[in-house]
Amino acid sequence: MINDPIADMLVRINNANALRRESVSMPYSKMKASIAKILKDQGYILSFLSEGEGAKKTLVVNLKYGENGERVITGMKRISKPGLRVTVEASKLPRVLKGLGIAIVSTSKGILTDSEARKANVGGEVLCYVW
Repeated sequence: MINDPIADMLVRINNANALRRESVSMPYSKMKASIAKILKDQGYILSFLSEGEGAKKTLVVNLKYGENGERVITGMKRISKPGLRVTVEASKLPRVLKGLGIAIVSTSKGILTDSEARKANVGGEVLCYVW
């Protein structure tokens, strides 16, 4: 049993990225799929897809590398944890590496990046930073 599925997702992606794997699979959830969609839209991963049905459904994330094999994702950090939730209002949304990275925020309008949440003027729970 996994206590923090989002942290598990980030660790799996980090580990596969460090080993220069082409793809990584993990148990599926809607929240993981929406985080993967944001990573794809922001250019951090190539693609993602779900395989299987029911309890055996998995999420497969295809990682992205530069022309010379350099990693696109240099780091990921879980911010809000099950034991300590971190929520922010719209005016205090964090900027990751002065705008070079993204913060993924769970808002009332869904899972958004920090810049999308600023445009929509909504705050929420800061899930993680990606740079």
